[in-house]
Amino acid sequence: MKKRSLFPVLLLLAFACKPPVGMVKRYDNNPSSPILQGVEVPAGKRWIHTSGIVAAIADSSAAPGSRQRFGDTYTQSISIMKRIEGILKQGGMTLNDVIFLRVYVAPDPQKGNQPDYNGWFEAYKLFFSNPQNPVKVARSTLGVHSLVTPDYLIEIEAIAVEK
Repeated sequence: MKKRSLFPVLLLLAFACKPPVGMVKRYDNNPSSPILQGVEVPAGKRWIHTSGIVAAIADSSAAPGSRQRFGDTYTQSISIMKRIEGILKQGGMTLNDVIFLRVYVAPDPQKGNQPDYNGWFEAYKLFFSNPQNPVKVARSTLGVHSLVTPDYLIEIEAIAVEK
């Protein structure tokens, strides 16, 4: 019986598992998770880091300090992600280029003074790890004592890298 070399198969597997040189590599060992375990960015890539972004006013006719003015955590999360999308567009990127989010969630008085993580998680699903945008990002979500004003329930920083 003639012995066959496994080298061609191993070589093919090695190239299939690694992105081409110069590409962002996303570490995703848990397909059921909506977030990545990590991201590797090669040298020379262009980055955009946003500041901490908060929600735009949802209802300018609502009284300052009222829930209607900025909305709940879910509503604020959507507003923030749209603002981040606009910032990235200015830099020639999209949400598909996001590799990392740092999220600060403040206590919600209407949720027993606890951070509404589920509001954020539900909003996240509208922007990432879905059929319209299958991209997953590495992410940290932190509960904080407060943000700059009591009206803000969430603040998000984004990092995007050119493809």
